Amino acid sequence: MASQDWFDKDFYSVLGVSKDVSAADLKKQYRKLARQYHPDSNPGDAAAEAKFKEISEANSVLADPEQRKEYDQIRAMGSGARFTAGGQGQSGGFEDVFGGMFGGARGGAGGSAGSNYSYQQAGYEDLLGGMFGGQSRGFGQPTGGYRGFGGPTRGRDVTARTTVDFLTATKGDTIKLQTADGATITVKIPAGVSDGQKIKLRGKGEQSQDGGEAGDIVLTVSVRKHPVFERDGLNLRVTVPVTFVEATLGATIEVPTLGGDPVKLRVGPGTPSGRVLRVKGRGVDTPKGVGDLLAVVQVAVPSHLTDEAREALVAFHALEPNENPRAELLAKAQE
Repeated sequence: MASQDWFDKDFYSVLGVSKDVSAADLKKQYRKLARQYHPDSNPGDAAAEAKFKEISEANSVLADPEQRKEYDQIRAMGSGARFTAGGQGQSGGFEDVFGGMFGGARGGAGGSAGSNYSYQQAGYEDLLGGMFGGQSRGFGQPTGGYRGFGGPTRGRDVTARTTVDFLTATKGDTIKLQTADGATITVKIPAGVSDGQKIKLRGKGEQSQDGGEAGDIVLTVSVRKHPVFERDGLNLRVTVPVTFVEATLGATIEVPTLGGDPVKLRVGPGTPSGRVLRVKGRGVDTPKGVGDLLAVVQVAVPSHLTDEAREALVAFHALEPNENPRAELLAKAQE
């Protein structure tokens, strides 16, 4: 937005706040109005959509301390800039407002030559240029950004959040998201994105108000938990129950993989609970590397036994080596 456009726009009135509103109260009021007039809350309501754009424009200026300061200066100067006829003994004329800036005397329609010279020679655009460090230019010519110097200003970044399932986060995918203004954008979720990771979508943020580069969307990704798998860096970890007999005598078991067919895995004789068996290359596959599948063995204890099974276990216990599996633990605790 060019600075001269601010003369006719009362952003404080648009947002319903006073000119001395704090940044926190300004943000609170904007959010309230944004929820009220957002197009998603008023489908097909052109008036609400126009109001939403109006409050968004007002907030974009007042929420930026530098723009707000400049806006206040422009409005303060513009509040007296009225082309009045000016009668005898009456202040009037555009030049009277700014005469003091150039050393000219104040006057009405019949003001002094010094006052008239300020308006005709210095020019309206020169007044603004002097205030904001710009050079003298012809009225209406580009000023190199609405601050009167340098290049166009970049649009502000926008923060957003999205939640993806575990498989999408691990394998990667392309999803579609809807922005606050109702536009649909395509987002590439890279393989291996982790919970809480931020993805920058360049040029998808707030548009510049004076033709500059658009801001970015900074997207925070939340990942839903999986009922079976969990991330361990680039590895995937899964707990695999085995029976007492399988763990004792050894067995070949099936282990699930993420998004694929199960794989067969050999459990050696005498495998205890907690032992980790590794399946190479079946973890998270990213450009930075490929992880493994870590199968954590958990010996399952039967909760119900038949009389015959119980008798067999009692007989087995009588034949077990006379060893206490907790002896080493107890001894270390005394050290």
